[in-house]
Amino acid sequence: MSKNSEEIGDGKEPETSWKDAIYNPRSGEFLGRTAKNWGLILLFYLVFYGFLTLMFVFTMWAMLQTLNENTPKYRDRVASPGLVIRPNSLNIVFNRSNPHEYGQFLQHLESSLHQYNDSEQAKNDLCMAGQYSEQDEELQKRVCQFRRSLLHRCSGLEDNTFGYAEGQPCVIVKMNRVIGLKPAGDPYINCTSKREKPLQMQYFPHEGTIDRMYFPYYGKKAHEGYVQPLVAVKLLLKKEDYNSELTVECRVEGSNLNNNDERDKFLGRVTFQVLVTE
Repeated sequence: MSKNSEEIGDGKEPETSWKDAIYNPRSGEFLGRTAKNWGLILLFYLVFYGFLTLMFVFTMWAMLQTLNENTPKYRDRVASPGLVIRPNSLNIVFNRSNPHEYGQFLQHLESSLHQYNDSEQAKNDLCMAGQYSEQDEELQKRVCQFRRSLLHRCSGLEDNTFGYAEGQPCVIVKMNRVIGLKPAGDPYINCTSKREKPLQMQYFPHEGTIDRMYFPYYGKKAHEGYVQPLVAVKLLLKKEDYNSELTVECRVEGSNLNNNDERDKFLGRVTFQVLVTE
């Protein structure tokens, strides 16, 4: 019997190597699967992930149809606005004889008041004082004028140092914007110093009033050009008030707005420190 027939008769399978696990030339398999199997797997995942993508896109589209581009759907988290001050610091410390120390405060005030310049506000409407400016049915919302000159001694027009050079600094208080807010009553800003002896202050506009004609606010996109009403507080410091830190708290009073929530120190109020040296 020939040698070849003996080898066939032994019934031994051809030897395999690790390379066959990657590509087997005898069966045409790549990584254990034929080209047809790989094609079916790729087709399955293509259809599967394509369906997931379409379902996600449809879900997002359906959700967006429920939203209003001008008004958030849920607005019950903050029912009352917070208060903020300008200059943008809760620690106002400076030497009244050194312009370099209070120069940054003047820049903050000037930049925040730029949009209130009389030339900018001339394009806005003169609204009826004491009445809400309700414009629910109007597509283009009117903006009520708030002229910088209403702040008088704290406008930066009469005194471009806002009182810092004379040691009687001005601080501007404003409420954060809340869409749809219509405060009841006649809101005004009231500031007090946390010490036994009262600190004399002057308010602009008179008595720190916030007129209702600036409410409600309809959102950044719908109410383009809207500006919040401001209240300027001039701290009438005397010589004996210098070189000692004063804590001043301003609150919105005269309305239904919350100003005593212990969980939020800025809800309807703001506290800051002032230290003037000479």
